[in-house]
Amino acid sequence: MPKPLTSPPTTYRGIHATALDDTALIVSPVGGDTELRIALEDLKLGRYLAARDLLRRTGPNWASRTSRSQLLAAGAGEPGVFKTWSDEEPGNPDAAMMWARALTRAALAAHRTQRSPQVVARAAGLARQACDRARALVPACPVPWVDLLQLTQLPFAPHHFDPYARTRTLPWDALRDPAMHHRGPWPLLTEINRRHAGNREGHHRMREYFQRRSSQPAAAMNYACWIVARGTHNPELLVLPLYALMDVYRQRHGDGRGGALQFWQTAQVHHYASRAYEDWFARVPPVEYPWLALSDLSHLAHALVACGETQHAAHVFYAMGPYATPQPWQDINTSLGRSSDWRHEFLRIRASTLR
Repeated sequence: MPKPLTSPPTTYRGIHATALDDTALIVSPVGGDTELRIALEDLKLGRYLAARDLLRRTGPNWASRTSRSQLLAAGAGEPGVFKTWSDEEPGNPDAAMMWARALTRAALAAHRTQRSPQVVARAAGLARQACDRARALVPACPVPWVDLLQLTQLPFAPHHFDPYARTRTLPWDALRDPAMHHRGPWPLLTEINRRHAGNREGHHRMREYFQRRSSQPAAAMNYACWIVARGTHNPELLVLPLYALMDVYRQRHGDGRGGALQFWQTAQVHHYASRAYEDWFARVPPVEYPWLALSDLSHLAHALVACGETQHAAHVFYAMGPYATPQPWQDINTSLGRSSDWRHEFLRIRASTLR
């Protein structure tokens, strides 16, 4: 039997810390959301009933609705299951939302795989139409607006994805804030925030827009730091700079260029990792750990380990339980030229941190 990892102090914010097995690892973005896991398994078999029931139970909990629909769309496998659901239940707002999710992903995939401009344009148009239909069925839902914001990553004028572009104050892409001069699809983010202030995916899509479409290399990092500096309704967004830093790391060191380890040992990394830990993670009741985004926990755990805050990292690893996401560990492993699988490195790092 493998030796259990040593627990942190006996109680951590009022609960006993359960030891993790050295070899326990489940690679999945779903984490401990069992209902979501069951729905995903059904979707992969071409069945949508479990997903339908899950989203119906989720209701107007916009945070869960956004995250669960994102993971359902990403993990379903063949997107045709959502088309079938939409055709069989044309008045179901959840079916319309998931079909819009699927078409949005298809449009981005067409661009990513370098399909012809005509194919990408048609895919984008179909996704836009599906988003408009989903918006009409549930006007209060932020998810269709999140999809529209994601579509602005495509090589078209971003305002084409705003249904109200013609009635907005010009210039469409400028924000009336002297601290944020970068132009972008701000009206779409505003629509998201009106429906769900601090929507996690919405702000990450905005970061991705700046990362992929801005002509200024630091735009995504500036955006993430601006969100943290101005304050946010959602403390989960304090992790945004860690994602932006990971993007910078990939640009500078993804091909194995030198200085990779030193990148994570700067005052900037320490500041944002500590800020995210103290002002977000440390304030979350342990009973809510299963509902935290596993990707956020993974990025936070990595940054804390890398900048030497191993005691804080240990608590984050315990919150993750046996689950992990490939990123950022996979890209870090590759950039450092390690021959072993990223999962082996993850288990080694976790074991070392928890001892």
